[in-house]
Amino acid sequence: MDGTAKVLSNTQRAVEELRALIFSGELGAGTDHLESELADLLGMSRTPIREAALILEAQGLVEMRPRKGLRVLSLSPADMRDVYEVLTELESLAAENAARCGYSEADLAVLAQAIDDMDRALAGEDMKSWAAADDLFHAELVRLGNNSRVEAIAKMMVDQVRRARALTLHMRPAPTKSNADHRGVFEAIRVGDPVEARRIHYAHRTHAKEMLLGFLEKFRLLHL
Repeated sequence: MDGTAKVLSNTQRAVEELRALIFSGELGAGTDHLESELADLLGMSRTPIREAALILEAQGLVEMRPRKGLRVLSLSPADMRDVYEVLTELESLAAENAARCGYSEADLAVLAQAIDDMDRALAGEDMKSWAAADDLFHAELVRLGNNSRVEAIAKMMVDQVRRARALTLHMRPAPTKSNADHRGVFEAIRVGDPVEARRIHYAHRTHAKEMLLGFLEKFRLLHL
């Protein structure tokens, strides 16, 4: 029992640490890494590395290659456009559905807190904290949409967006419009206006997509 718990704990730690290395660029797109190399890097055995790699492969971050370990997958502008189109539709549907649920103020507390945290981070010019609060907002929005399949598919897509955003986080202008959009979506959900919730969120994600892809293509930050 204790041994199983330890393996699970090490696997989860491996997932989190490998994701951080991929998002930071330390494990660069297109690079290959043996399980033994990563085990030494993280100071653990190969078993949790192998289990973590399978999880990251399912999330679209790496590819397992027989006898060659794992390869960190590259992103392309076309890939990101496709991911954003799907995620925009899913999240906009979630916003619309959430506005139909008649949620109370208490039900929306996490969403409201995420917006407040984004405002605070923006005022303090803390883009890392802003990004964390932004991630929470979008995850909570999808959860409030109350559709488990939408939630599962969105979770698969969001890592790709987070990874690309990390490349441009300190290049973009202050995300004041993004914060305003989030408040608009929140208010539409709070008053029960599904059409407005969908409209604002769809426009928000579309604007974010074009801005992100513009930066990535201009500075050639993605692999073609």
